[in-house]
Amino acid sequence: MISLHILNVKDFMSQLLLHDTFDRFYLTEASITTFGTFLIDGHLQKGYFSSEELENEEFCQPYSYWKQMRPFCLELIKGKKTPLNFKIVFQLSSSNTEKLLLQTGVALTPSDVNGLYLNLHYDGRSLHCITGTSLNLFTMDKSLEHAWDEMVRKFFHAKEIPAE
Repeated sequence: MISLHILNVKDFMSQLLLHDTFDRFYLTEASITTFGTFLIDGHLQKGYFSSEELENEEFCQPYSYWKQMRPFCLELIKGKKTPLNFKIVFQLSSSNTEKLLLQTGVALTPSDVNGLYLNLHYDGRSLHCITGTSLNLFTMDKSLEHAWDEMVRKFFHAKEIPAE
């Protein structure tokens, strides 16, 4: 687990809300406080969709992709005033988790991994991103955690998101 302090909040918010930078992450949950507090549960409600829609890859996942929720969050955040705070929890998609395991040679299977998380927390002044891992088994091996932390650092670098 690492905590990254975002150095340019305005540019990060542009990447988060106006660009597709985080679109392929699952949104597991969000809490946004402006004039009220808005809570979002990212679980897809399968009963809402038709059987044809459920055949689409975007709707057969456990959570909504950020791409699907971003417009709603943008509506809550945009304006002249910044939010009082927000918390957004992203999870690396199943397919990207599998790719990470293959690319890094970590000795775990996709079914061993409950989730790889990126927690965004804005407190009205500063923005932090905290990584997290959740496994379905006990191990003292931290290679997946280190691989995920390194991937997040590389992702931020590639997207020109300065963080320390």
